[in-house]
Amino acid sequence: FHSVSVITDAITKGIGGFDKNAIYGAMVAASNYTSWSIPTFNKNNYLQIDDESESVSKALEYAYDNWCIAQVARTLNNASEAAAFDLRASSYINQYDPSTGFMRPRRNGTWFSPFDPREVNNHYTEANSYQYSFFVPQDIPGMIDLMGGIDATDKKLDGLFTAPNSTTGRTQADITGLIGQYAHGNEPSHHMAYLYDYIGKPWKTQALIHQIVDSLYHPVYNGLPGNEDCGQMSAWYVWSALGFYPVNAASGEYVFGTPLMNETTIKLANGKAFTVTAKNLSDKNIYIQSATLNAKPYTKSFIKHSDILKGGTLVL
Repeated sequence: FHSVSVITDAITKGIGGFDKNAIYGAMVAASNYTSWSIPTFNKNNYLQIDDESESVSKALEYAYDNWCIAQVARTLNNASEAAAFDLRASSYINQYDPSTGFMRPRRNGTWFSPFDPREVNNHYTEANSYQYSFFVPQDIPGMIDLMGGIDATDKKLDGLFTAPNSTTGRTQADITGLIGQYAHGNEPSHHMAYLYDYIGKPWKTQALIHQIVDSLYHPVYNGLPGNEDCGQMSAWYVWSALGFYPVNAASGEYVFGTPLMNETTIKLANGKAFTVTAKNLSDKNIYIQSATLNAKPYTKSFIKHSDILKGGTLVL
């Protein structure tokens, strides 16, 4: 099912060479699999612990997958089906417990107790509630509202990165590279340091990206901070070294962090080139004060894939 995000990413970026209608049909079929409690999720818009193991993680990821399918439906001008997938995509709200401020397991229509957000158990996939409570890449503004607004989300994120860096419950080898309860060694956390951009505090993102790059990656044979699943640990580093990252890969947008190198040039498949230049960059000068795109002032905290494909120069 999760392959739909990769397919949507390709379609969003204009990559072709395949029948979009046929692949959309396959995506819809995946959203209606009869395994892994997908029918229960589609019916109830949430999962309970008696429905499926790792129920919280699966419900949140199913929501994102459905959002991805909705984007392809729109590309094919299928508004009614897009709306139906949008509804499923919004179901993340049903896993959120406002009394604790975390994505929490459900049982018999209420919340499962006892609850410890640091506990590693079979309600989450290789993670705990801290590491999945920010997994709403398809609707970060909605997630911010759910958490109580910008100030509350700011405190919530601060709490993630400053909590005690030990977990409770079972031992999970995949939870490594801990900064507080942020686990850089496993994929569910990888977008979280970039979330401060969405609440108007990009300097916090920039400080964290610099800290992660500087402290968790090393040029030795075992220098990665976690399991290199499909190259994700290295991919995060490459993106972040450029100075931006695809928080929601299928959105076609890259959110700014802080670059690692003074100048980087991307050779594009269309024959053009896109250069990122970082002026006055040093170990201490890590904060972006201003930016220009092709010599014009640039004030956004993200850049679109479509803008990069045009070629040119981003100066930070």
